[in-house]
Amino acid sequence: MSRIGKKPVPVPAGVTATVDGQKVTAKGPKGELFFVANDEVKVEHNGDGVSVTPVNASKDARSKWGMSRTMIENIFKGVKDGFERKLEINGVGYRASLQGKNLQLALGFSHDVVYEPPQGISIAVPKPTEIIVTGINKQQVGQVAAEIREYRGPEPYKGKGVKYAEERIIRKEGKKK
Repeated sequence: MSRIGKKPVPVPAGVTATVDGQKVTAKGPKGELFFVANDEVKVEHNGDGVSVTPVNASKDARSKWGMSRTMIENIFKGVKDGFERKLEINGVGYRASLQGKNLQLALGFSHDVVYEPPQGISIAVPKPTEIIVTGINKQQVGQVAAEIREYRGPEPYKGKGVKYAEERIIRKEGKKK
């Protein structure tokens, strides 16, 4: 049984939620998002928030129960506060800068890498070695951060490359004479 799915999702102050069949729409100060739940779960809007229940006791329905509740909670949090991911750049000569809306990365290649963010995502570079990706869609923010990290992921010997701010790189010992 899902422990997460049992709790109803409270609608935060400043956010309006509407449930139309399987579609949950949330409007807030940051924008508007929607989530279409699978037919294996039933979504209802009641006094204490939005509740999700499985249609039957099948394994498929139970597996989508908690995920649907979490997705609804994420759209509520996204339209109210938004999401952000911080990236750090380590390495001599490695740096980031903004070129209009595009992100320009110098990562030790023979050319600079220019990344154009998708619509709904904003990128900030407070320091040349720090990148902040923000947006209202949690999946999209994580995807953009992963794409930027993929250009030059952190390597285990010196730790050079692009890494998440909270990520710990397990370092390897180099060769010995």
